[in-house]
Amino acid sequence: MAAVTSGGRSEAADELLKEALLAAGNGTSGRGSDGDGEEDLEEILSVGSFLRHAAEENRKLWYLAGPAIITSITQYSLGAITQVFAGHLTTLELDAISTENNVIAGLAFAIMASHTCTDKKDSVAAGDGERAGDAGQAYGAKQLHMLGVYLQRSWIILNAMAVLMLPLPLYLFATPILRLFHQDDEIADHAGRLALYMIPQLFAYAFNFPIQKFLKAQSKVMAMVAVSAVALVFHVALSWVLVGPMRMGLVGLAVALNASWWLVVLGQLAYILMGYCPGAWSGFDWLAFSDLFGFARL
Repeated sequence: MAAVTSGGRSEAADELLKEALLAAGNGTSGRGSDGDGEEDLEEILSVGSFLRHAAEENRKLWYLAGPAIITSITQYSLGAITQVFAGHLTTLELDAISTENNVIAGLAFAIMASHTCTDKKDSVAAGDGERAGDAGQAYGAKQLHMLGVYLQRSWIILNAMAVLMLPLPLYLFATPILRLFHQDDEIADHAGRLALYMIPQLFAYAFNFPIQKFLKAQSKVMAMVAVSAVALVFHVALSWVLVGPMRMGLVGLAVALNASWWLVVLGQLAYILMGYCPGAWSGFDWLAFSDLFGFARL
């Protein structure tokens, strides 16, 4: 009969536990495994070893963070450049662009960007019934097909949110709401009219942010940089044409900004549909409509 330890476990169980822990890592070399076959860092015993590993970790970090930062700056610059071109119009039109860009579109941007493309409930369709997770967890668990499901589920939720945002916050009733907060009547009128022109941008947000989460989870960050850079150049050129030679004013700026954001969305979507995300995207799946309430609540 096996002896029992003070904690209630048998000595045999303790021995099995020790064997399992020792088997998970290489006890002779001091290097373990992270569970995916990739070895842990070797023990750091010198300043040179520390610096070498620090440089390697920084290289890996900036390989992902650098392009992500560039993408964020590039996409933020679309609105900033619009305001720069608005400076060539009247002061009233510049005030209207600033109000719409910073208040109305800014609110929509914050709500859409705060969405984390995650589902913390156990995913029954994931195969083993125990894999929870967001896009990054699905990728790490080698359940690539779930990335596409999470992407489509996020599109459904965010587009529904975009529809709700039309009357509730500021889009359809921007003018009276701005006046309620004591904004100048003329600025409120122009900003309210501009908000109606910018509704396509709202739905571009609903598609863009889930796509970005989808690509980041697979480290496809260079594709995001390339698409955003092309969209920025396109936006500068189109804004100049519509505001300068064509003299379309606020309408021209709205057209340019909407077109540029949809170029970002369609460019990234084309990258996915062309097969550069094998396994993660296998077409539209009805599974995306499952557990929408829990996903939306999260």
